[in-house]
Amino acid sequence: MKLELQGLAARHPAAAAGRAPALAPLNLSVSAGEALAVIGPSGAGKTTLLHALACALPPSAGRLQLDDAEPWALPRRELQRLRGRLFLAPQTPPLPPRQRVVTAVLAGALPRMSLLQSLRSLIYPQDLAAAHAALQSFDLADKLFERVDRLSGGERQRVALARALLAPAQLWLMDEPLSALDPNRASQALTFLRAEAGRRGVTLVASLHQVELALAQFPRIVGLREGRLQFDLPAAQVSPELLAKLYAQHEDELQAWAPADHEEDLPATAPAVLMQCR
Repeated sequence: MKLELQGLAARHPAAAAGRAPALAPLNLSVSAGEALAVIGPSGAGKTTLLHALACALPPSAGRLQLDDAEPWALPRRELQRLRGRLFLAPQTPPLPPRQRVVTAVLAGALPRMSLLQSLRSLIYPQDLAAAHAALQSFDLADKLFERVDRLSGGERQRVALARALLAPAQLWLMDEPLSALDPNRASQALTFLRAEAGRRGVTLVASLHQVELALAQFPRIVGLREGRLQFDLPAAQVSPELLAKLYAQHEDELQAWAPADHEEDLPATAPAVLMQCR
């Protein structure tokens, strides 16, 4: 899927009246099948950008085009159909705590199901083999029938990533998808996602705190700070000087790699209420 942003600005719905948009007017072009990472300190506008691309947040100014369509100019039914071609993985996956992992993963396929098929799948999961294979890609095959509330934070994130493999999406939007993973597992998960997106011809846009991982895995890097574009460069051209300027007064975030190794094993907290696109 091709993306075109022309002066796109967006405001988080929870923002106080009168506050500047979380995302200042931004111009950005992404070719179909391209992969890019968005980096920047906390509050840079990364999440707002991804939610705008997911058609979960209408622009406050400017234009967004996905392929040749302007989402917010479409009739409601066509907008819903377009949303079915997008997949958004939030940092804290909003998975129902009592739901089985198999049901959570198969939910990724809902956009291509009829209403009757989707209701049937909630009661009797329809494609156990596909769910098992998706989970196996993230070393979670043994959790197929586990309840979501018995998973660690890192396992919940990997369940959300496994959903993407079943989604009929042409655009994957990953918002800090590795924050609860240790460095080794984070690298493995991202390597697999990059390869799978390339194999399918899926456009991949991911926001990452792990700057070293972003530079190692993505050919193109977009730097945001205070809602404004600071640079849009090939990874090889992102210098230490550019990073130091991007993370000025946030050096701890630049140096941070991942949570302590034991964090992967901690129980997940209740997910915050997040916008998501279905």
